Amino acid sequence: MSDLNKVARPYAQAIFDIAKSSDQLSGWSKALATAAQVIEEETARRFLARPDIGPEKRASFVEDIVNEAGCAEVFSSGRGTNLLRLLAEYGRLEVLPEIATQFEKLKAWAEKTVRVKLITATGVDKSVIESISKALEKRLGRAVKLECEIKAGLIGGAIIQAEDMVIDGSVESRLKRLADTLVA
Repeated sequence: MSDLNKVARPYAQAIFDIAKSSDQLSGWSKALATAAQVIEEETARRFLARPDIGPEKRASFVEDIVNEAGCAEVFSSGRGTNLLRLLAEYGRLEVLPEIATQFEKLKAWAEKTVRVKLITATGVDKSVIESISKALEKRLGRAVKLECEIKAGLIGGAIIQAEDMVIDGSVESRLKRLADTLVA
């Protein structure tokens, strides 16, 4: 996975610079996310892996689907087409999902926002979500986009994930810490 990360980084940075300078962060964000979905779809993967298909055909296949999904503004532009052709020529279309992920991180940083995932065993009250959002905004110094996820295997408590930060307040982790303390 770290190889994909290294390969994707310069592409994501270049696309981000282009998107920011042309005030098209949202358009590129949507287009890259759509292209990533195409690449991750099993039927598309099988088609793109066929040895009888050249780089031009691979690039136009992805471009056509992304354009049909409503992202023609980006991928039918010269830069979008060139990106797909370049990735196809070097056999790197499979890196598109990681490029999209890294682009989103750069976009969030530029917009001073952070995506946070709140994982709980059951649903959470809106007031609790609001107070968690406010506390995280204060701590991180950025606007928080909070996504809630219910994980049935969680006994209780919550886990908060924001970029590289994880706050594990789950009952399971507390019990593990207690057991580790008792054993030590």
